[in-house]
Amino acid sequence: MNPTLLWIAVAGVAGFLTGWLLKSIQTWRIKKSLNSSSGFLESERLMKEKLQKENHALQQIHAAKEAALLEKIEHLEHQLRRMDEDILLLQQDNETTEQMMQATQPELHELKRKLIEANNTIVRYKSQLQIK
Repeated sequence: MNPTLLWIAVAGVAGFLTGWLLKSIQTWRIKKSLNSSSGFLESERLMKEKLQKENHALQQIHAAKEAALLEKIEHLEHQLRRMDEDILLLQQDNETTEQMMQATQPELHELKRKLIEANNTIVRYKSQLQIK
């Protein structure tokens, strides 16, 4: 064999091996980058699912709280209506009682009215003294 052909063959094999080695390194880097990207995407997907579950749970909690508050509001509105009705009944009863007392005992009725006014005045003076 001719030494030139031998050197050419050795150079060709060395070039092939060098090219193969460079291509293998480049392929390894691309696979590593792909695996890294895949891991990142998987991590992001899991994070998104976790956040969606948390969001759904928070929405359920919010809906439950809102329903409880609406129920409380309805209950309180019902109580207010009942209290208004009771107040109206008391006012009617007081007016009826007052009319009856005025008709049967006008002097006693007038004395009671003056006593109530005096008590109100005393309370006003006391509150003014406490404020100062």
